[in-house]
Amino acid sequence: MDLRIFTEPQQGASYDTLLRVALAAEELGVFSAFFRSDHYVKMGEVDGLPGPTDAWITLAGLARDTRTIRLGTLMSAATFRLPGVTAIQVAQVDQMSGGRVEFGLGAGWYEREHSAYGIPFPKERIARLEEQLEIITGLWQTKPGDTFDFTGRYYTLTDSPALPKPAQPRIPVLVGGHGPKRTPELAARFADEFNLAFAPLDETAAQFARVRAAAERAGRPADDLVYSSALVACVGRDDHEVARRAAAIGRDVEELKANGLAGTPAEVAEKIARYAEAGTQRIYLQILDLDDLDHLALIATQVAPQLP
Repeated sequence: MDLRIFTEPQQGASYDTLLRVALAAEELGVFSAFFRSDHYVKMGEVDGLPGPTDAWITLAGLARDTRTIRLGTLMSAATFRLPGVTAIQVAQVDQMSGGRVEFGLGAGWYEREHSAYGIPFPKERIARLEEQLEIITGLWQTKPGDTFDFTGRYYTLTDSPALPKPAQPRIPVLVGGHGPKRTPELAARFADEFNLAFAPLDETAAQFARVRAAAERAGRPADDLVYSSALVACVGRDDHEVARRAAAIGRDVEELKANGLAGTPAEVAEKIARYAEAGTQRIYLQILDLDDLDHLALIATQVAPQLP
């Protein structure tokens, strides 16, 4: 099982805090990637201080301040950026990192952050996402010296030089979500990885099956995609430590055990094994207390060794 760290900086984190977590994850040598959300407004009963950090500015900094860990978004919001600009930004960060970027793109869903910062929140978000995926991947795949054109309902590109190019021959693209039809179809067309966040085991297995079927209909082997889950992590050496970590993030232990990866290392390893049986190949561990670096060390030393 591939383990990755997933952070939610809109809940309150500076760049320096994120860098400490990314470096700790890199130094532990167990986690293959550091990912972050793409939000501009806090959620729930937190103060959100010192305020939001932009996902791709953060990743540009981490591209230079880390050396080996992969970097990405889960998920960038298509409503935040124009697709041509996004293609330039992500390709540049990939160059800055030496080819360590992965790109998750979603439709955008949190209306409050759009109104808070004057960002349009259109109704036709899935259709816009489809055009963005087609444009961004098309720009990256255009051969040097050729140009890229696109005429859609929402975006038009004319005689684009399709530059710069990423360092990688192909930046891995992540598509995710719970939608039963269009989401699997978009994953089958554009994604290298399909991600399902915060879903129970039965829903995870069912959605993975839909994506696998969509891939086959699109003429792709179902195993051509990586299937991943994102789940909150709250691991402790004993029940007292689990309760302490749950309290630190304002969550109930039993709720976390039901809906995430919570408990002792043995309990969490057993839950991860059940996700593996449902088809999960990679897990993004949502880490909400970014000052608790011992939490990462515990997962690396006592959970990871128990996994297949």
